[in-house]
Amino acid sequence: MSDSLAAFLDELEAPAPSPCGGSAAAVAAAMGAALVTMVARASTAWPDAAGVATQARALRSRLVALADEDAEAFGAVLVAMRESTGSPEQRDFALGTALLRAAEVPLRIAESSADVAELAAQTAAEGSAHLRADASAAAALAEAATHAAAHLVDINLATVRGDAHSARAAELAGAAATARSRALGTG
Repeated sequence: MSDSLAAFLDELEAPAPSPCGGSAAAVAAAMGAALVTMVARASTAWPDAAGVATQARALRSRLVALADEDAEAFGAVLVAMRESTGSPEQRDFALGTALLRAAEVPLRIAESSADVAELAAQTAAEGSAHLRADASAAAALAEAATHAAAHLVDINLATVRGDAHSARAAELAGAAATARSRALGTG
């Protein structure tokens, strides 16, 4: 494994503020996307392979950027929680704004992760048979990432019952679970 992966893992285990669950979810889904890319590129008999590989590569790039964005959003929540200047209403507003952003980033992670799960299921079905296990692993990683990110949406919006963000996150988690089941041949 590379030094950069070890450095990222060191960051994950460091005290906050540092990359946390959302960043880890994004990286897990990005790994899934990389597996989908590899399987699609190796599936030369599959007419849609090049397009799937391109989509997976774009999702990987997006998820890597979202990992960084999630760490920044979480850091902003910590800053807002420690803020002692301004009126209580101003502090509450600033914290609410930071929490909303901290929910929106994991929602985008969940969206991209669910897309990776769907591509992985398609790749498991249509790609090279001898790489089906890799596509299935990609679907499992992407599903786990989707669920983790969806949970973070709920946590960051704990004071907002029935929020549209939470409903969308739950929908994405269900779609990712369905895709994973298809990829593993259990659904």
